[in-house]
Order: sequence, then structure tokens, then C-alpha cells
Amino acid sequence: MEKSYHALIPNHIFMGGAADVESMVKNEGIDVVVDLRGEATESAYPSDRVQWVQIPLADRSSQPQEKAFRQAIQAVTEAYRQNKKVAFHCGGGKGRTGTVAAGTLLGLGLCQTVDEAEAKAKEIRNVIELKPAQKESLLRLFPNR
Repeated sequence: MEKSYHALIPNHIFMGGAADVESMVKNEGIDVVVDLRGEATESAYPSDRVQWVQIPLADRSSQPQEKAFRQAIQAVTEAYRQNKKVAFHCGGGKGRTGTVAAGTLLGLGLCQTVDEAEAKAKEIRNVIELKPAQKESLLRLFPNR
């Protein structure tokens, strides 16, 4: 079965779109799902054994959203550090997901610059496309990077 989601950190952190959540939960044994959709009213795949964390981000915001991106990146990195399997997603797994992917790589010290983190995230999931305001948020969260 071909997977349309991707492992940011193999066997630990996964990313995709809302349509990928059920597969990620079933195939990877996800403990925590971080949902970046501001438009969501429930988990894309409700399950009693999976913690659903919603951190609403606007997909087409013209303004940087540092506070929400910081919360999302912290939710992913904290779950990882607690040895939980974590998945994060937005609607299509491109902009908001890509921004959190790059931020997670920076937050875990796996990349040194925003550009490097964006390139690595795109290498893993080629549909990622950060919008200017999303990249600006990363540059503000990770100054001098």
C-alpha cells in the first residue's frame, strides 16, 4: 500500500494531510495527532486511544502567526521527547504542515537555518510549499537562522 504521508523522523514523527490521519494512526501506532486546521471541529480520525491536539492556524493568513506555530512545534517536539509517536497535519499537508515540519527540524537541532529546514522538509515531502507569511513566522521564531 502506497503511503501519501511521510516520516519527518522515521518511526517517530509523521506528517501529511487530513485524509492521511486514519492511515497514520492505523499504520504507525500514533499516540498524538496535532491538527493544524483552524477550520476543524473534530479529529480527522477520532479514536479513544489517540490524543487529539488542535492548534488552529489560518492557511491563507497574510500575517505571521508565530504564537500558534510555536505552540504547534512545541506540541510535536514535546510528544517526541516523551517517546510518543506523533503525527501532524493540516488540510492538504503543504503550507501549515510544511512550516511545522521545518520548525520541528530546527527545534530538534537537526537543521541550522530556516532555509536548510525548509529544504529538508521539502526533500522528505515534496508537496510542501511555505507561504511568505509562514516563512516569516519561522524567521521570527528562529532568529539568526
